[in-house]
Amino acid sequence: MLEIDWRDTVQSLLQLGVAFCLAIPVAWDRERHTKIMGLRTFPLVAMGSCAFVLVGESFIGPGDSDAQARLLQGMMAGIGFIGGGAILKGKDRVAGTASAASIWMMGAIGAAVAHHLYGMAIALSLANFLVLRLFTPLKSTD
Repeated sequence: MLEIDWRDTVQSLLQLGVAFCLAIPVAWDRERHTKIMGLRTFPLVAMGSCAFVLVGESFIGPGDSDAQARLLQGMMAGIGFIGGGAILKGKDRVAGTASAASIWMMGAIGAAVAHHLYGMAIALSLANFLVLRLFTPLKSTD
């Protein structure tokens, strides 16, 4: 028979919601500036990475730091692959590296939320947003 632990389900939904909300400012910025990825991709990556960590915790256990490290390592590589798709090389320029780095940051935000490191997740989201907003005008457009 199907048993649902509603307490764990609500906790997981709250964590996924936090990951979603922390991705929105960066997603909005990337959507406005690049139109390559943004309001759909960034929250999905943040929530997906949060979900993978939550699922992994359900069968890895708190004491198995090697297994947890392998989970994060695989997730980081996979998200890097997605971010690599955002990088476009033209004849004399490369574009999309900020979006690629931001996608990778979404993975870190989702993982931080899953591990209850909310302060770190907020700091990463804020730092990512501020770097994109404050440093873009300083970027050379040669």
